[in-house]
Amino acid sequence: MAHVILGLLLIAPQSLYGLVKAFETGVSLFYSASSGSIKRALDGLLAQGLIEAASIEPGARGKKVYRVTDAGRAEFGSWMTGDPTGSDLEAAALPRLFFLGLLEPADRAPVLRRITARIESDLDGLVALSRRLDSVDVPDEHRDVATHQFATLDYGIASHRFALAWFRDHLAREDQRERR
Repeated sequence: MAHVILGLLLIAPQSLYGLVKAFETGVSLFYSASSGSIKRALDGLLAQGLIEAASIEPGARGKKVYRVTDAGRAEFGSWMTGDPTGSDLEAAALPRLFFLGLLEPADRAPVLRRITARIESDLDGLVALSRRLDSVDVPDEHRDVATHQFATLDYGIASHRFALAWFRDHLAREDQRERR
């Protein structure tokens, strides 16, 4: 979540309320967070020196508007251009896709290539698992449960194949834009 907040603040300095609204209206397509978890992440980013309070608006509540520091900008860049990690492919790939326009055009295709490589690796693992399970003898009393578990694996394989095709297509379009 911290990198998503950094990305949102790189687009424009915002208050906690503004960040909550940004999560609700755009980021929620791939990442959900409560106002409390956003506040905790902001506190952590402040403590690490990755963001700062750009201003504190007058009034009873003294609403803080946050902005990214140079250290935060560097951290965001390292995350964007690093390998997508974590067990959830979408949580690793979609935030990078969402913020890809914040990178220089020449830096975008390598990010998409790393995402594509991650999808390929995950897909290879799912296909290998499916092949191993094809030879498993399922006892009759577990057949109904196994049928739906195998269907879940098939869904995961199909989903990864779709994601791989989509990201390859997007990478091709990005390569064309870069050549212009």
